Amino acid sequence: MKEVRFFFVPGAENQTELPSEEAMHAMRVLRIKGGDEMMLMDGEGNFFRAEVTIAATHHCYYHIIEKMPQERQWKGYVHLAIAPTKMMDRIEWLMEKAVEIGVDEVSFLNCQFSERRLIKSARMEKISISAVKQSHKAWKPILNEMMSYNKFIESHREGAKFIAHCYDEVPRTYLFDELRHLDAEEKVTVLIGPEGDFSIDEVEYAIKQGYKSVHLGKSRLRTETAGLSAVMMMQLAKE
Repeated sequence: MKEVRFFFVPGAENQTELPSEEAMHAMRVLRIKGGDEMMLMDGEGNFFRAEVTIAATHHCYYHIIEKMPQERQWKGYVHLAIAPTKMMDRIEWLMEKAVEIGVDEVSFLNCQFSERRLIKSARMEKISISAVKQSHKAWKPILNEMMSYNKFIESHREGAKFIAHCYDEVPRTYLFDELRHLDAEEKVTVLIGPEGDFSIDEVEYAIKQGYKSVHLGKSRLRTETAGLSAVMMMQLAKE
């Protein structure tokens, strides 16, 4: 049985043509032709069963056969705020895996000890979309531009807020224990610092702004591993 291909089409219900990059992939790689069926996802909770009407060199037109609203795969709202790693391949790996597991929003932080202070937003968006298609997620996560740590901390955020760090002199609780005591539908934001961790001043400032001080277990983790662990905990605690 031929595998049905998924394509990411924002506003798919009101469109009749695949975006140019998706069309090129459909034509050149998958060799899709007129009459073939494909699945579209709009990133807002809907899948669409569609049929190709015209397959040209650079264009792929379709008509929708069936709209299939999807149920959310997890409860609440999962928000990871993380300082990007010096090596981009590590934060790109994190983005891919976090989307596959399930995350609603990702923010990038410019911290005192950050070794990377710029990210390629278009590249991260592309990785996110690829992971959404690969894992058949009906919702595409929100990706925020990189912002200063203080600006993020001072912004109003609903729900539970946590900052994970490695300072023994600051009292910490285990993140998973904290998450298990929350209502499953509650919004959760977890902050993960850069390779050199947050500064002690940043930790103390977050606590003053309503963030709870937590750790991720006994192991000392790389930034990208800590980020993925936090996403996993937020997911598992809601099961």
